[in-house]
Amino acid sequence: MVRIGTVVMGASDVERAAAFWKAALRYTEREPATDDWVVLVPVEGPGVGLSPGRSVTPVQEVPRVHLDLYSDTQEAEVERLVGLGAERVAWELYPPDPDFVVLADPNTSDYRF
Repeated sequence: MVRIGTVVMGASDVERAAAFWKAALRYTEREPATDDWVVLVPVEGPGVGLSPGRSVTPVQEVPRVHLDLYSDTQEAEVERLVGLGAERVAWELYPPDPDFVVLADPNTSDYRF
């Protein structure tokens, strides 16, 4: 049996990406970061890791992979994430009554919430 251990994402600025995701998800560094890599893990208990790694590849307009984040307080969490540097995305594929919001992190890796 296999399971997801860590989601790896490209970032133009690993330090900035790590700071955002640590604050957004309440994660911490598993070990000290380098200039081009860090593994982040949940502060409280087990869970999927997130690893921003330096990438010079241009960001895709419509990424093939994104993170779906869930919360019982969606509106408040969206505002908190925007306050941390996320940006709302004017996504042309929203359904008439969406139950999600599309945001881009400070490194412009889109994720849905």
